[in-house]
Amino acid sequence: MSFRIVILAAGMGSRLGRALPKPLTELSDGRSIMQQQRDNIHAAFGPDSKITTVVGYRAETVIDAFPDASYVHNERYDQTNTSKSLLRALHATGKKSVLWMNGDVVFDPRVLGRAISLIERDQSFVTVNTAKVSDEEVKYTIDETGHIDQLSKTVVGGIGEAVGINYISRADKPAFMRHLARVDDQDYFERGLELAIAHDGVKLQPMDISDLYAVEIDTADDLEHANLFV
Repeated sequence: MSFRIVILAAGMGSRLGRALPKPLTELSDGRSIMQQQRDNIHAAFGPDSKITTVVGYRAETVIDAFPDASYVHNERYDQTNTSKSLLRALHATGKKSVLWMNGDVVFDPRVLGRAISLIERDQSFVTVNTAKVSDEEVKYTIDETGHIDQLSKTVVGGIGEAVGINYISRADKPAFMRHLARVDDQDYFERGLELAIAHDGVKLQPMDISDLYAVEIDTADDLEHANLFV
């Protein structure tokens, strides 16, 4: 499998109320969120997996914690959202397809194992959970072929939530990057995916992991919930 892995870790994560970047938040098993992610990546794809991390807020603390990773800097981390952080990483990874994840997601190691068959087919996908649909989370709908149709926090009638672990194929990457470049600085990367679907016919398969855990850490309650699993 010839692809690159990206972790988005540039944001300040102010809602959690910690001084360190949110991916360095310690879990109950002693690992940080990012260490748990890296362990899952290496378990699924091998110890030599190439990981590119986008940093911004207190970048040096992330780099010191994981000096073996490749880094892309978003100096405008306090003025931009995940759309622009991801765009920088996609440029840095050349023509390779990319598996990326938000740097605040704690997830079951089996999630990435489930993704292997899709990655081997170079099929773009969005990881989803149909067990809950929260107003504050990114929600989705599907079209008549079963592919992602709408994908945002404002979706009405969403059938589940996006988890924050996604994959863009080599073929779909150029269209996605064009739309990431045109969206507003404060847009999430999901807006770029929506535009690629609408204007370029990109087919995103929903990969359902409702039977596995995946928790995006925004608040202290989220952290407490994630610690039930690790």
